Amino acid sequence: MNPDKWVKLYADYLYNYTIYRVSDHEKAEDIVQDTFLAALQAQKNYKGAASERTWLIAILKRKIIDFYRKSNSKKGKAEVRMSYVNEADQEADWLEERVAGSTTSHSDFAMENSELGRTLDDCMDELPLKAATVFKMKTLQHMESETICNELNITSSNLWVIIHRARVQLMDCMKTNWYEK
Repeated sequence: MNPDKWVKLYADYLYNYTIYRVSDHEKAEDIVQDTFLAALQAQKNYKGAASERTWLIAILKRKIIDFYRKSNSKKGKAEVRMSYVNEADQEADWLEERVAGSTTSHSDFAMENSELGRTLDDCMDELPLKAATVFKMKTLQHMESETICNELNITSSNLWVIIHRARVQLMDCMKTNWYEK
């Protein structure tokens, strides 16, 4: 085992493996760095039963799962947040912050929220059936991941992939049908 060569030998492969799964360059880089750090800390446990690359990929897979668990573990607002880009400052804001400010009248607020609800329902209807079911169970019904996996006969990693894809599709749909309307 030679940790000094890990970056040269495995960084590109681990990064490509990760970027395909998280679709965010900075997060992928962070996860790969976390993988190398965890491997350094655990190198005394390496028994040589698998190649270094296979061992590093096993650590990486756990880091990716941890990433999704961490990003999805926050209940409430974290489960329904969707970002949009404000053209003026190119900063990402949150949907909760976009809905009616203090200067908005109650009737305007109610109308805007009603339209938002209809648009969100329409976007939910565009999701594939399995994705919509998983998303509703986890995000709207706040069911435990284990319960969802058992009911739908899916693995926990598959659950997080489905939720991630559903969120991405919902965010794209909301951007098209709500923010840019």
